[in-house]
Amino acid sequence: MFRSILPRAAPKSVLQSVRGAQTSFRASNIYFQDRLRRGYASEAEEKDLVIIGGGVAGYVAAIKAGQAGLKVACIEKRGTLGGTCLNVGCIPSKSLLNNSHLYHTILHDTKHRGIDVGDVKLNLATLMKAKETSVSGLTKGIEFLFKKNGVEYIKGTGAFVDEHTVAVNLIEGGETSVKAKNIFIATGSEATPFPGLTIDEKKVITSTGAIALQQVPKKMVVIGGGIIGLEMGSVWSRLGAEVTVVEYLGQIGGPGMDAEISKMIQKMLTKQGMKFKLNTKVMSGDDSGETVKISTEAAKGGKEETLDADVVLVAIGRRPYTSGLGLENIGLETDDKGRLVIDQEYRTKIPHIRVIGDVTFGPMLAHKAEEEGVAAVEFLTKGYGHVNYGAIPSVMYTHPEVAWVGQNEQELKAAGVKYKAGSFPFSANSRAKTNLDTEGIVKFLSDAETDRILGVHIVGPNAGEMIAEATLALEYGASSEDVARTSHAHPTLSEAFKEAAMATYDKAIHY
Repeated sequence: MFRSILPRAAPKSVLQSVRGAQTSFRASNIYFQDRLRRGYASEAEEKDLVIIGGGVAGYVAAIKAGQAGLKVACIEKRGTLGGTCLNVGCIPSKSLLNNSHLYHTILHDTKHRGIDVGDVKLNLATLMKAKETSVSGLTKGIEFLFKKNGVEYIKGTGAFVDEHTVAVNLIEGGETSVKAKNIFIATGSEATPFPGLTIDEKKVITSTGAIALQQVPKKMVVIGGGIIGLEMGSVWSRLGAEVTVVEYLGQIGGPGMDAEISKMIQKMLTKQGMKFKLNTKVMSGDDSGETVKISTEAAKGGKEETLDADVVLVAIGRRPYTSGLGLENIGLETDDKGRLVIDQEYRTKIPHIRVIGDVTFGPMLAHKAEEEGVAAVEFLTKGYGHVNYGAIPSVMYTHPEVAWVGQNEQELKAAGVKYKAGSFPFSANSRAKTNLDTEGIVKFLSDAETDRILGVHIVGPNAGEMIAEATLALEYGASSEDVARTSHAHPTLSEAFKEAAMATYDKAIHY
């Protein structure tokens, strides 16, 4: 091309210059072609499965699919795997809950144990660093599992171009696209905002800001008395904040928590210093000043009150996240709660596009999302899968912990189910007594005729671990007698579990 525009008798110096330009052009062209090929590497080969979202649902599905021999790519815009749970949710909050509990214990609960301590100080920066260390180690661990199982990890924001193609804006710049025979949507959820309050994650915060405060607030108001609000409120209460929880319902813990258990944990948290305003509606908020003012009134109308706080935690729930996903390009719509509609095999109306995790139906729990990730891949590869939504445990990691699985008393009464209830207090358990940690009970609910376990509710030490036995019993249709006749090691907290089962079908021994 260059030679055709040169005069016949062009000087040698010009020819050399042009040849140099040709060489430079070819080298540059090869460079950019190479960059293009690398940038669009995933487009060269159609994947068996592409997963949009690298949270718990997405990364578990990706690993499971890789183990099954599928060619898999997982798209994640955060830059680190694990989603909300691992990065700014379950994992970092548990680090803060554990370490704040240790701090609180040293301050208030060591003298009578025979442990004298000196001047105890909080180093919040180090507390936060410990949290970050646990998070980074786990996220890198998932990347290792991706490599181990042949999963391609694409860092960027994915959006549908058509039913088989996802365009990706790469975090490091540029774009790519990936085609797949099957696509899973696993984009998770986000904190539900409160009308009239601007989330800045400093004065008005969600759970994301609650795990990253730079100093302990003097006063904190928590809007919402569910699990997230109570856990994070508990952390900052232990560290010295005056925490007030405002809840619209007449109980804390959310509607899934058994009413008797809810009353117990509320008394325990009140004893620890937290304040509660139940049956109370937040009318408005003003964050224009140095502090935030929250206007409340009785849920049924009447008494009004204004609360003043350095920090307000908005914890009124979470909503499915589908923003920027390009659903309109493939004709998928959400329901009135923002959820993507699926059938029993997680398929949308486009059969090769499935949805798992928080962005669709069911409780917004990490372990539920994991189960769906595995089941969806099994439906894809085997034609069958399994998640028992009647046996998904819930845990609140306050101290003491609260855990439950199955139905609660108010649900059984509303359904007209005849049932038996039995319970056993940790105050009568030998291990709890030796640990000087005796608050709480284990409570069983079983069918009045068959004795089949319908629900188990625990408030007390180690409840989050103990609930696994209840979930297994529920999954396999065990009766309270089955559990009661199973030997439990002595002395352990799990003996309270056995004795509660005994109290349900007959009588407990040690109470």
